[in-house]
Amino acid sequence: MMDARRAALEALLDITDKGAYANLRLKKGLQEMDSADARWVSALVYTTLDHLLRIDHVLAGFAKGRVQPVIRGILRLGAAQILYMDVPDSAACNESVALAKRMGKGKLAGYVNGVLRQLCRNKDALPPLPQDPVERISISYSWPKWLVQEYVQCYGLEFTQALLSAKAPGMTLRAQWPFTAPELAQALTDRGISFRQGELDANAFHLMKGLDIAADPLFQSGKITVQSESAMLVCRLLHPSPGMKILDACAAPGGKTAYLSHLMEGRGHIDAWEIHSHRAELLQKTLERLHVKNASVFCRDAACPDGALAAHYDAVLLDVPCSGLGVFGKPDARYAKSDAIIQELAQLQANILNACAPYVRPGGVLIYATCTISRRENEGQIQAFLQAHPEFRPDVPAGLPPKITARFRAGMVQLFPHLDQGEGFFMARLVKADG
Repeated sequence: MMDARRAALEALLDITDKGAYANLRLKKGLQEMDSADARWVSALVYTTLDHLLRIDHVLAGFAKGRVQPVIRGILRLGAAQILYMDVPDSAACNESVALAKRMGKGKLAGYVNGVLRQLCRNKDALPPLPQDPVERISISYSWPKWLVQEYVQCYGLEFTQALLSAKAPGMTLRAQWPFTAPELAQALTDRGISFRQGELDANAFHLMKGLDIAADPLFQSGKITVQSESAMLVCRLLHPSPGMKILDACAAPGGKTAYLSHLMEGRGHIDAWEIHSHRAELLQKTLERLHVKNASVFCRDAACPDGALAAHYDAVLLDVPCSGLGVFGKPDARYAKSDAIIQELAQLQANILNACAPYVRPGGVLIYATCTISRRENEGQIQAFLQAHPEFRPDVPAGLPPKITARFRAGMVQLFPHLDQGEGFFMARLVKADG
């Protein structure tokens, strides 16, 4: 496991100290590794990131003085194994010491051993949490204090604590046309794979345990894909139907484009835009794998207006770039964001909204969505947009479960992980006036 721990350390340092995206860094760094080791490394890195502030708070009680970045990374990984993973204390300590030596830090191996041994001996008497409630929540759930403060101001202490303590629901699958949800249900049942169907979208299948999806024949043949129920609901909100002309203006990696095509039964057409060429290629590959025939991929900037497309589409989907704070499995996102970055994102979102709104035909639909919990990026955006664009009005969607329809306010709804057992998406449905 030595190579695996070194791979985990190098990935963690790139993410925490150099700003690398965890998912991309791990995907790139683990390509040559045995699949079992790769899964273990991913689990270790993500566990460390998910509990990073709590780990640092605990280590501060045992690791005195300034700690070098490499040693800090080794201690973080060791603490994650001791506190949150099914790794024997002795193995976590011994392997961390060996890793320090392997990284050329032999002189500090004794220090690593001393800190982690103290942690093992004091697991039942860890450093106390701060008394201040915002700081306590920040450390307990490893969310930056400024974000916790923002959530507390919006939703209150109890709601914020429940929100940040929510756990991921596990893998969610759906069928891709012409394969159907009933066929997927039968296939899972025949193979003894337990699932529950979604409450927000019955086409969502939440698996009760993991599945090696990349090796699954249904996945390889393009009959199924992985997609969160929250993301699926965004597409449902548009009410796609066969024959429609739709723009998906921020389409990569392509899951929503493909689901729109599924709901359209492959009839009609979707223009799928993506500003970055490498992501446009990824989008194209997703659509090809899922055998989507009624979508065209374009590498273009949704924030740049194009007068030639005025009133060109029956519906426009804007799943805009956002802070990503509602997505499970991306703990690095919350550490990388700042107030200034969110302000910058909010300006980009407004630019995309204003550029793409004219593309909706009279009577057509505009869907705005993010995968975040941030009023500046969500409710604030739509309120400002409606003031500037009186030709649009909020619309309460039809055909959705009463549980979610009842929570729509002025055409908007915010999903929360602890309330909806899914990711924290925001979505708004706006209709353009006729004539």
